[in-house]
Amino acid sequence: MKEHNTQTAETSLKQSLLSLTIWLLLTIPIGVLVGWASVFFLKSLDWVTNYRESHLWIIALLPLGGLIIGLSYHYLGESVVKGNNLLLEELHTPRKIIPIRMVPLVLFGTLATHLFGGSAGREGTAVQMGGAIADRFTKWFRLNDTDRKVIIIMGISAGFASVFGTPLAGAVFALEVMILGKVRYQALLPSFIVAYIAHYTCLLFNVHHTHYSIPVAPPLQANTLLYTILCGIAFGLAALLFSKTVHFFSAQFKKYIAYPPLRPVIGGVVIALVIWAMGTTKYIGLGVPTIVDSFSIQQPYYAFLIKLLLTTFTLGAGFKGGEVTPLFFVGATLGSALFLIVPLPMVLLAGMGFVAVFSGATNTPIACTLMGIELFGTEAALYLGLACVVAYLFSGHTGIYASQISGGPKHLLLSKLKSKKSGEL
Repeated sequence: MKEHNTQTAETSLKQSLLSLTIWLLLTIPIGVLVGWASVFFLKSLDWVTNYRESHLWIIALLPLGGLIIGLSYHYLGESVVKGNNLLLEELHTPRKIIPIRMVPLVLFGTLATHLFGGSAGREGTAVQMGGAIADRFTKWFRLNDTDRKVIIIMGISAGFASVFGTPLAGAVFALEVMILGKVRYQALLPSFIVAYIAHYTCLLFNVHHTHYSIPVAPPLQANTLLYTILCGIAFGLAALLFSKTVHFFSAQFKKYIAYPPLRPVIGGVVIALVIWAMGTTKYIGLGVPTIVDSFSIQQPYYAFLIKLLLTTFTLGAGFKGGEVTPLFFVGATLGSALFLIVPLPMVLLAGMGFVAVFSGATNTPIACTLMGIELFGTEAALYLGLACVVAYLFSGHTGIYASQISGGPKHLLLSKLKSKKSGEL
């Protein structure tokens, strides 16, 4: 009996080592391919952004750009129009391989959005490209549904890590975003390794990411703790507003404009007129210069709201891109504005807002805390982590990803009280 158990243990160990070896080998091609895709995307994004800022007349063509994007997705991309939500749906209930056409469509759509003056981000594009590229390996290696989930997580991890230069956050984001409140630990090691491979692939091709820093942070005391919690609540409410607004605009466009390609045309007209009326391009595109300025120059109290409305309207109308960099903008400018009434360093407030609004909108507080540490250093880690958790708790259950599944209530005490009340009824 003891000999049989020993043989069984040895067989199990060999199978585990074989499985681990296969996964580690798969991380190399997936990481390199997704990294290459991100290199091309980021360099192209820099080019179209610079071109737009040098030729502002092109913003008048935003409705035409919207029409091209709308027609492309209507006639070629109906199967991938859900974007990030399609990846989440395939993670939860696998049905069919993600079409590779997602890669060129989202790449073209995002570049066109930024070229003509839409307000959008880049994370959605990188994540979708990563998921679609990685899912090719499901077909080539005929993987089962369980292994396919790991493959898609690896693609999301590689895409996120390479586009922001944050491999730790990218790896955890891919695991954490899958189900609100739960992490799939089986994919932990492949997710980490593929994130680093994709990240270093970008570095090999001289793709440089924006550098931030929070050089000093005050000691965490009773008063600074209270201010951090209050700011976290404000950041969570901003995230909630962002999520609700993007879903609202999307629903309104679908309700009143039946023909999908016409939605970004109408949206493009409105956005172009708003930009002309404002007389500034500060709130379109990624908005990275304003994000950087928020750490040293106090931003007006309305800056975060303008970016929030422009981005949610852009995405709701059917333009392509991501939400994360605009969320950085919303958080950093809101944190910078709070310096007027909150006695904490402006650089710290901007950094807290940067990651906390993202945390609340995506329901990924662990990934966002790690991102804060990777981007800003460890000096403010306690403040960043606390702000991310509080924002997560106060941002509601519905984030920017409609297909994200809740693995449990955010507030256990409230959940117990609600269950008790239901039982009494």
